Amino acid sequence: MKKTLVMSLVLVGSVFAADYSNVIQHPNASKMIKKDLLPPAKHFKMPAGCVSTNPASIARGAFLFHNLNGKKAKKNPPKGISRKQMKPGKTYLPGDKIPNKQYGNCIACHNIEGSNGPGNVGPSLVGYKAMFVDSGVRDAQYVYQQIADARALNPETLMTINLANGLFNESEVCDLTSYILAPK
Repeated sequence: MKKTLVMSLVLVGSVFAADYSNVIQHPNASKMIKKDLLPPAKHFKMPAGCVSTNPASIARGAFLFHNLNGKKAKKNPPKGISRKQMKPGKTYLPGDKIPNKQYGNCIACHNIEGSNGPGNVGPSLVGYKAMFVDSGVRDAQYVYQQIADARALNPETLMTINLANGLFNESEVCDLTSYILAPK
Protein backbone atom coordinates (compact mmCIF):
# COMPACT_ATOMS: atom_id res chain seq x y z
CA MET A 1 0.00 0.00 0.00
CA LYS A 2 2.81 2.36 0.96
CA LYS A 3 4.67 1.51 -2.23
CA THR A 4 1.54 2.20 -4.35
CA LEU A 5 0.98 5.52 -2.64
CA VAL A 6 4.60 6.57 -3.22
CA MET A 7 4.42 5.53 -6.89
CA SER A 8 1.16 7.48 -7.32
CA LEU A 9 2.70 10.59 -5.78
CA VAL A 10 5.77 10.27 -8.01
CA LEU A 11 3.56 9.86 -11.08
CA VAL A 12 1.35 12.83 -10.16
CA GLY A 13 4.42 14.92 -9.33
CA SER A 14 5.98 14.14 -12.71
CA VAL A 15 2.80 15.21 -14.52
CA PHE A 16 2.85 18.58 -12.76
CA ALA A 17 6.59 18.98 -13.12
CA ALA A 18 6.58 18.35 -16.87
CA ASP A 19 7.46 21.23 -19.20
CA TYR A 20 4.26 22.22 -21.01
CA SER A 21 5.59 25.51 -22.40
CA ASN A 22 5.54 24.20 -25.97
CA VAL A 23 1.78 23.51 -25.85
CA ILE A 24 0.76 26.86 -24.36
CA GLN A 25 -0.26 29.40 -26.98
CA HIS A 26 1.27 32.86 -26.81
CA PRO A 27 -0.75 34.98 -29.25
CA ASN A 28 0.71 38.24 -30.49
CA ALA A 29 -1.77 40.71 -28.97
CA SER A 30 -0.40 43.69 -30.94
CA LYS A 31 -1.04 41.87 -34.19
CA MET A 32 -4.59 40.99 -33.10
CA ILE A 33 -5.32 44.59 -32.07
CA LYS A 34 -3.99 45.98 -35.37
CA LYS A 35 -6.24 43.57 -37.27
CA ASP A 36 -9.30 44.75 -35.31
CA LEU A 37 -8.64 48.49 -35.63
CA LEU A 38 -10.95 50.47 -37.86
CA PRO A 39 -9.45 52.38 -40.76
CA PRO A 40 -9.20 56.16 -40.24
CA ALA A 41 -12.37 58.21 -40.84
CA LYS A 42 -12.76 59.10 -44.49
CA HIS A 43 -14.80 61.60 -46.49
CA PHE A 44 -16.50 59.98 -49.48
CA LYS A 45 -17.81 61.76 -52.55
CA MET A 46 -21.15 60.45 -53.68
CA PRO A 47 -20.86 59.11 -57.25
CA ALA A 48 -22.86 60.76 -60.02
CA GLY A 49 -26.29 59.19 -60.44
CA CYS A 50 -26.10 57.58 -56.99
CA VAL A 51 -29.52 58.65 -55.74
CA SER A 52 -32.17 56.96 -57.79
CA THR A 53 -35.93 56.83 -58.03
CA ASN A 54 -35.60 53.41 -59.65
CA PRO A 55 -37.92 51.02 -57.74
CA ALA A 56 -35.28 48.24 -57.92
CA SER A 57 -32.64 50.44 -56.24
CA ILE A 58 -35.10 51.54 -53.55
CA ALA A 59 -36.16 47.91 -52.95
CA ARG A 60 -32.51 46.88 -52.48
CA GLY A 61 -32.00 49.77 -50.07
CA ALA A 62 -35.12 48.81 -48.11
CA PHE A 63 -33.96 45.21 -47.90
CA LEU A 64 -30.52 46.24 -46.64
CA PHE A 65 -32.06 48.67 -44.15
CA HIS A 66 -34.53 46.17 -42.64
CA ASN A 67 -32.43 42.99 -42.44
CA LEU A 68 -29.43 41.79 -40.45
CA ASN A 69 -27.80 38.98 -42.41
CA GLY A 70 -28.20 36.66 -45.35
CA LYS A 71 -28.92 33.55 -43.33
CA LYS A 72 -31.73 35.02 -41.24
CA ALA A 73 -33.00 37.69 -43.64
CA LYS A 74 -36.74 38.08 -43.98
CA LYS A 75 -37.98 36.94 -47.39
CA ASN A 76 -35.73 36.54 -50.40
CA PRO A 77 -33.46 39.44 -51.32
CA PRO A 78 -34.39 41.50 -54.38
CA LYS A 79 -32.45 41.10 -57.60
CA GLY A 80 -28.92 42.47 -57.18
CA ILE A 81 -28.46 41.33 -53.55
CA SER A 82 -27.20 37.93 -52.48
CA ARG A 83 -27.53 36.03 -49.22
CA LYS A 84 -23.83 35.16 -49.55
CA GLN A 85 -20.81 37.50 -49.56
CA MET A 86 -17.99 36.44 -51.83
CA LYS A 87 -14.72 37.98 -50.72
CA PRO A 88 -13.10 40.07 -53.47
CA GLY A 89 -10.12 38.33 -55.05
CA LYS A 90 -10.91 34.93 -53.49
CA THR A 91 -11.59 31.97 -55.74
CA TYR A 92 -14.26 29.63 -54.41
CA LEU A 93 -14.18 25.98 -55.35
CA PRO A 94 -17.21 23.67 -55.36
CA GLY A 95 -17.98 22.73 -51.76
CA ASP A 96 -16.27 25.82 -50.27
CA LYS A 97 -18.32 27.60 -47.61
CA ILE A 98 -19.22 31.12 -48.73
CA PRO A 99 -19.92 33.44 -45.78
CA ASN A 100 -23.36 35.02 -45.29
CA LYS A 101 -23.79 38.62 -46.44
CA GLN A 102 -24.07 41.09 -43.56
CA TYR A 103 -26.90 43.50 -44.26
CA GLY A 104 -27.47 46.82 -42.52
CA ASN A 105 -29.96 46.10 -39.74
CA CYS A 106 -30.45 49.88 -39.67
CA ILE A 107 -33.79 49.44 -37.88
CA ALA A 108 -31.90 48.32 -34.78
CA CYS A 109 -31.03 51.99 -34.27
CA HIS A 110 -33.27 54.04 -36.60
CA ASN A 111 -37.01 54.34 -37.10
CA ILE A 112 -38.30 54.86 -40.60
CA GLU A 113 -41.74 54.63 -42.14
CA GLY A 114 -42.87 50.99 -42.10
CA SER A 115 -40.18 49.76 -39.70
CA ASN A 116 -40.85 47.48 -36.77
CA GLY A 117 -37.46 47.54 -35.05
CA PRO A 118 -36.56 49.19 -31.76
CA GLY A 119 -34.98 52.19 -33.52
CA ASN A 120 -34.27 54.28 -30.45
CA VAL A 121 -30.47 54.71 -30.54
CA GLY A 122 -29.94 56.75 -33.69
CA PRO A 123 -32.06 59.61 -34.98
CA SER A 124 -35.48 58.82 -36.39
CA LEU A 125 -35.58 58.87 -40.18
CA VAL A 126 -39.37 59.18 -40.33
CA GLY A 127 -40.08 62.12 -42.63
CA TYR A 128 -36.32 62.68 -43.06
CA LYS A 129 -36.43 63.84 -46.68
CA ALA A 130 -39.16 66.45 -46.11
CA MET A 131 -37.69 67.67 -42.83
CA PHE A 132 -34.03 67.92 -43.79
CA VAL A 133 -33.40 67.50 -47.51
CA ASP A 134 -36.40 69.30 -49.00
CA SER A 135 -35.86 72.15 -46.51
CA GLY A 136 -32.23 72.50 -47.66
CA VAL A 137 -30.71 71.77 -44.24
CA ARG A 138 -29.03 68.62 -45.57
CA ASP A 139 -28.50 67.08 -48.99
CA ALA A 140 -28.06 63.65 -50.54
CA GLN A 141 -24.26 63.89 -50.15
CA TYR A 142 -24.72 64.28 -46.39
CA VAL A 143 -26.92 61.16 -46.23
CA TYR A 144 -24.44 59.23 -48.37
CA GLN A 145 -21.52 60.28 -46.13
CA GLN A 146 -23.40 59.35 -42.95
CA ILE A 147 -24.00 55.84 -44.30
CA ALA A 148 -20.50 55.47 -45.76
CA ASP A 149 -18.55 56.70 -42.71
CA ALA A 150 -20.34 58.90 -40.17
CA ARG A 151 -17.08 59.42 -38.24
CA ALA A 152 -15.96 61.95 -40.85
CA LEU A 153 -18.70 64.34 -39.66
CA ASN A 154 -18.97 63.17 -36.05
CA PRO A 155 -15.92 61.44 -34.51
CA GLU A 156 -18.01 60.38 -31.47
CA THR A 157 -20.71 58.59 -33.50
CA LEU A 158 -21.90 55.12 -32.59
CA MET A 159 -22.98 54.39 -36.16
CA THR A 160 -21.40 51.52 -38.04
CA ILE A 161 -18.65 52.29 -40.52
CA ASN A 162 -20.16 50.85 -43.68
CA LEU A 163 -18.12 51.81 -46.74
CA ALA A 164 -14.76 52.46 -45.08
CA ASN A 165 -14.61 48.94 -43.62
CA GLY A 166 -16.18 47.13 -46.56
CA LEU A 167 -19.49 46.17 -44.92
CA PHE A 168 -21.19 47.71 -47.96
CA ASN A 169 -19.92 48.58 -51.39
CA GLU A 170 -20.54 51.92 -53.11
CA SER A 171 -23.61 50.65 -54.96
CA GLU A 172 -25.21 49.39 -51.73
CA VAL A 173 -24.60 52.75 -50.01
CA CYS A 174 -26.31 54.40 -53.01
CA ASP A 175 -29.27 52.00 -52.66
CA LEU A 176 -29.58 52.83 -48.95
CA THR A 177 -29.36 56.56 -49.69
CA SER A 178 -32.03 56.19 -52.38
CA TYR A 179 -34.30 54.32 -49.96
CA ILE A 180 -33.96 56.91 -47.18
CA LEU A 181 -34.67 59.75 -49.63
CA ALA A 182 -37.54 57.96 -51.41
CA PRO A 183 -41.16 58.85 -50.71
CA LYS A 184 -42.67 56.28 -48.36
